[in-house]
Amino acid sequence: MAGLYLEEFVVGHVFQHTLRKTVTESDNMLFSVMTLNPQPLHIDFDFAAKSEWGKPLVNSLFTLGLMIGISVNDITVGTTVANLGMKETVFPHPVFHGDTIRVETTVISVRESKSKPDRGIVEFEHRAYNQHGDLVAKCTRQAMMLKKAI
Repeated sequence: MAGLYLEEFVVGHVFQHTLRKTVTESDNMLFSVMTLNPQPLHIDFDFAAKSEWGKPLVNSLFTLGLMIGISVNDITVGTTVANLGMKETVFPHPVFHGDTIRVETTVISVRESKSKPDRGIVEFEHRAYNQHGDLVAKCTRQAMMLKKAI
């Protein structure tokens, strides 16, 4: 499915993304190593076992990327010009190896660009939940989106 164009976004619409992912130990280790993040809570099972969690936490930046990535196929593939920023990013509950993540996205605002007539800006709120329904991540993201060709 192609992504949506600026004119196709409706403020308040909620996308229930059908793509889901079970996070593996390999996902967490590879992401942490690739991003040079030596946080022992992510990569040291002995250290993590002695923490309040008793086991490794999934890297929160992996969770953020997964949350936004899950949304791409339904709303922005091929129609995004650029991500402009993310704000109000929170991780209210940890993600652990074996958790299955599902995502929903709400369209917060839509506006045409003031300087480029072929595009505009859409603000999304992405929310990720684990298999128990716990909110594990949330962020507001602004994306520059193409308009339909005239």
